[in-house]
Amino acid sequence: MGCGRSDGWDIPSRNRRSIRLKGYDYAQPGAYFVTICTHECEHLFGQVVDDDMRLNAFGEIVWEEWFKTAKVRPYVRLYDDEFVVMPNHVHGIIWIVDDEVGARRRRAPTLERFGKPVPGSIPTIVRAFKSAVTKRINRIRGTPGAPVWQRNYWEHIIRTERVLNAIRRYIRDNPLRWSFDRYNPYATGPDPMVRDIWAMLRQGQEGRGGEP
Repeated sequence: MGCGRSDGWDIPSRNRRSIRLKGYDYAQPGAYFVTICTHECEHLFGQVVDDDMRLNAFGEIVWEEWFKTAKVRPYVRLYDDEFVVMPNHVHGIIWIVDDEVGARRRRAPTLERFGKPVPGSIPTIVRAFKSAVTKRINRIRGTPGAPVWQRNYWEHIIRTERVLNAIRRYIRDNPLRWSFDRYNPYATGPDPMVRDIWAMLRQGQEGRGGEP
């Protein structure tokens, strides 16, 4: 089972296997918009009540592990108004900064080759986050090895302040727009805000991988 509706303006799922820009260095400084969905779109992290996201214990774990990422990686910046946990997915902005630690880290090639993880890259950061959440949730529910997340995720490189502000607003308003959310099986229709953001991303070629 896939995650998200097929409503005529989404990128076909067959194009989602290669979700990162070929040859792009995902460890270089910049802002990256990331979307990660639960396995089979299962509602694991809580529910939206009166336009407010109410996190359950699993949702609290997701929130904690996301911000723990910045504590253990000095070259990463995360902000609470740039992250949201929804019932079956998360949206967030990851900032990679060019400090002394980051500069030393990037002296070696940072492109992932042959599937090998590269320290400090977006794929490695996301992989570690997903793994930490999965281990904690499975420990609580007694399901060792069970999947919590979809195998892939979506990311877009943010290159302009206009796009950054639009994505920040989208993240902040996500619970308010749950009735239009493509990850909501009972959504009433496509979200115009997503269309606008996706149009900006395509125009500026900020990334690949389908709509957020």
